[in-house]
Amino acid sequence: MPYLAAFPKAFMQALCKDGSMHIAEWIELAGKLDIDGLEWYAGFLEMEDEKNWLRFRRQAEDHGKQIPMMCCSPDFTHPDPAFRNGEVAKQKRWIDMTRALGGSYCRVLSGQRRPGISVDEGLSYAVNCIEACLPYAHENGVSLILENHYKDDFWEFPEFAQKADVFCRLVNSIQHPDFGVNFDPSNAYLAGEDPLELLKLISNRVITMHASDRYLIRGTLEDLRREEAGVKGYASRLRHGEIGKGLNDYDAIFRELEGVGFDGWISIEDGVDGMDQLARSVSFLRHKMETHWPKTIAREL
Repeated sequence: MPYLAAFPKAFMQALCKDGSMHIAEWIELAGKLDIDGLEWYAGFLEMEDEKNWLRFRRQAEDHGKQIPMMCCSPDFTHPDPAFRNGEVAKQKRWIDMTRALGGSYCRVLSGQRRPGISVDEGLSYAVNCIEACLPYAHENGVSLILENHYKDDFWEFPEFAQKADVFCRLVNSIQHPDFGVNFDPSNAYLAGEDPLELLKLISNRVITMHASDRYLIRGTLEDLRREEAGVKGYASRLRHGEIGKGLNDYDAIFRELEGVGFDGWISIEDGVDGMDQLARSVSFLRHKMETHWPKTIAREL
């Protein structure tokens, strides 16, 4: 059976910008949930000091949790080679961070969809940068996972490889045993596409997953398109919802993943309306996982 983790989506500003919450508080809250691990974010303020890395790993383990996945946002589509080289250096440090925390999966992205960058140019930049990181990831026992992404919380422009055709071109351009996909079904809706259709194209490359449900508090996806570029972070009309309450068909998603032998980590991106909401999402996903992987003998963590 796949493992279940959670990401502190509700506390990103507090953990990454204003410091009003400490990582130890998040570990304490998440430690009470029926999950196996905590997905980490490289931009937590307290992660700037490398001396904290092992301390947080021990704190999570004291609560019976692993830190299997690192969420980070390299920006590989900048036209300046020096900028891209800097992003490769950042990615390698995030690989170091992943390893120190005991994790095996470190996210990569393509980068921002800046005006004036053609698809071929952007793909070339992204492929070259990811391939520059893969030998280092291999040396450290870490796999790089490319997410079909929407937009980092702190980016100005949406993801370069947001659309399925560009994303699949990028995935198929990199054939390496330490490279795969982190699938997020909600992000496909934000690209104006069907998540199940995308999943069928890349399911054999999926090694981790984000469980999420998204909704718009007002307007339409067309309204979102008009305001998403040039605004740092997520548009104000966009919200993460409780898992199982949105558009995603988790039975169909899990059937596809079960069919290709998926048994990796599923990390919840939810809880923006409180820990009770996150706990309900955990319960929903536990039930669905037990339904679709009923004969799997639980593995030792």
